[in-house]
Amino acid sequence: MFCDTLRANGAQVVLGPPYAAGDMNNPDEVIRLLESNGVPRDFPGVFHGGPPCQSFSVAANQRFSKNGEKFKRTGFNNAKLGNLLFCYIHVIAYFKPETFLIENVDGLLTIDGGEQVKRACAILTEAGYDVTPPRIVNAADYGVPQKRLRTLIIGSRIGHFEFPARSERQLPAGCVFKRPLTGVENHVTRNHNAGSVFRYMKLDYGKRDKLGRVDRLDPFRPSKTIIAGGTGGGGRSHLHPFIPRTMSVRECARLQTFPDAYRFTGPVARQFTQVGNAVPPILAYEMACAIYASIYK
Repeated sequence: MFCDTLRANGAQVVLGPPYAAGDMNNPDEVIRLLESNGVPRDFPGVFHGGPPCQSFSVAANQRFSKNGEKFKRTGFNNAKLGNLLFCYIHVIAYFKPETFLIENVDGLLTIDGGEQVKRACAILTEAGYDVTPPRIVNAADYGVPQKRLRTLIIGSRIGHFEFPARSERQLPAGCVFKRPLTGVENHVTRNHNAGSVFRYMKLDYGKRDKLGRVDRLDPFRPSKTIIAGGTGGGGRSHLHPFIPRTMSVRECARLQTFPDAYRFTGPVARQFTQVGNAVPPILAYEMACAIYASIYK
């Protein structure tokens, strides 16, 4: 549920398996772990995190009936994931970092008309924070060649945050596929049968193969949202715009703006999950620069 690392006294500390549960459903245990690793109250820096978003995600549930067992967009009523936002806020209110950033899917603001998000912001305001009104941002507006909508809640007790201006133009997905893949890691492609390949060859840019439920990317537009897919069963990635196959982990990672030197480990299906659940590094960089310019400069 929650696994992160920090640096304390010059060493990297893992706040999750295999050394600790790192479960944000138990925020007091997370607080104990942070304190035992030297994190002080009135923390002189920034806390940033994204509670798991499956119970708020529209994309993750659009294939399932609302009355079916597989439909998980139950929001704050989800017994396992629904309260992690408030658990994270509990940790923020305890340590009182100078600034915090909360990231989640855009559905966080619409799941119940925004009432719970309003309550979350009220708690943070009562804790002494100037909370900028939550905003849904599109990663494509900040230098990422991918349409990816995310809710950001940012506040500070030492200044006021201003969202950065959007880019004047969006990068098309095609720019990523011009780069060679020789010698890079995480580039394992799926073997498709002849029928699938034939369908993919005929599919127009930006259209969906209804049988396989996969979308062919349009190289002249930002990519559709990279999802936590896989090479076979239990998930999928989008179709390559120029080659009749689904994309590799590395191709998805490039659309997320990960550098090629960043290596994903574990089974390939889990590598897709890591990429699909991540915040694009370029979007994170733009928000970090905006936090610095608004509050710390």
